[in-house]
Amino acid sequence: MIRSDVAVLGAGIIGVSAALHLQARGRSVVLVDRRGAGEETSYGNAGLIERASVVPYAFPRSVLDLLRYALNRQVDVRYHWAFLPRVAPWLFQYWRHSSPARLAEAARAMLPLIERCVDEHRPLMEQAGISHLARETGWVAAYRTARGLKEGAAEAVSAAAHALRCTVLDPAQLRGLEPHLAEGLAGAVHWQDPVSVADPGAVTKGYADLFLRRGGRFVTADARTLQPADGGWTLRGEDGPVAARDAVVALGPWSTDVIRPLGYRIPLAVKRGYHIHYTAQGNAVLHRPVLDAERGFVLTPMARGIRLTTGVEMGPRDAAPTPVQLDAAETLARTLFPLADRVEDRPWLGARPCLPDMRPVIGPALRHQGLWFAFGHAHHGFTLGPVTGRLIAEMVTGGDTVVDPSPYRADRF
Repeated sequence: MIRSDVAVLGAGIIGVSAALHLQARGRSVVLVDRRGAGEETSYGNAGLIERASVVPYAFPRSVLDLLRYALNRQVDVRYHWAFLPRVAPWLFQYWRHSSPARLAEAARAMLPLIERCVDEHRPLMEQAGISHLARETGWVAAYRTARGLKEGAAEAVSAAAHALRCTVLDPAQLRGLEPHLAEGLAGAVHWQDPVSVADPGAVTKGYADLFLRRGGRFVTADARTLQPADGGWTLRGEDGPVAARDAVVALGPWSTDVIRPLGYRIPLAVKRGYHIHYTAQGNAVLHRPVLDAERGFVLTPMARGIRLTTGVEMGPRDAAPTPVQLDAAETLARTLFPLADRVEDRPWLGARPCLPDMRPVIGPALRHQGLWFAFGHAHHGFTLGPVTGRLIAEMVTGGDTVVDPSPYRADRF
């Protein structure tokens, strides 16, 4: 039997970060996953440590927006018709929490985590020896219309209240920053505080390697076998049972598979998303992530090529891929940047774990001693991995916490 102080379930960015911080606080830790580190949701994002995202992604509130999305022809959001009845109660709660007052409450709740995201990533990157993967170039929100640019400029003005650095660019300034973007754009906003990485999966693997070099242990196991035992928790690993006093559930979109049999009903849903890589035509280069702000997709320079990352697809977590959204985004992306051939034969599909009040669950389970939750980070799992890992480790070990954890408590539902 493998014994440790803590079993961390999930080797994505949240789980690996939690394992590192627990280890740094003197706990023996076993990291548990069915696959290798950083091979699920943490692999497929846009590679942003998104310091500038101080307001969560809200549900559309205007009638015009709702009518547009109801037609199911938008590039940034698609849904499976047959799935709507199942997800409708969750979407209604999401809509309720997107009212101006509740959205402001969610923003206040998330701000302490967002403010620390870059500062918590940096030391881990340095210790893991992967700082070369980070780019201090920010990201660009590009606008095709003057109306869109005006709205983006208004966001830039409001960002000053959070001491964020950003610059509104006219077309000439934008081409000076990203000379291979298409002509005819109205302008852009350059958000300078965020950091991007050339390979988010490699960052997570780098953190996991650091954990192993420091004496941690990785176990391949099915987290759904987790059960309470005398004085702690057990689960079945490929090489035998694993026992720990504490268990941290950091399984992203699969977290409910583990906690539901234990009696917890936390309203976790998923926003599916796709990515695929492209070569660039000729000598075209992209220097930083670029969001097509009015179409809802991101182009990011990655180690494998230019990664096109889609918006949201509402569908069953485990349903087969549907190419409609990605194909539509690719058509528009080719009008933004000179993409050439696809690098892969098939796109990657992942699921962002989301809660209707737009904040994660971080903290203790209420009915089981030694059970802890760290999931539901929606679009910001990669951004918030290290600060979440620090916070949950501080809670497990009983120390002072880097932020007030009460907004993320599990019993708020």
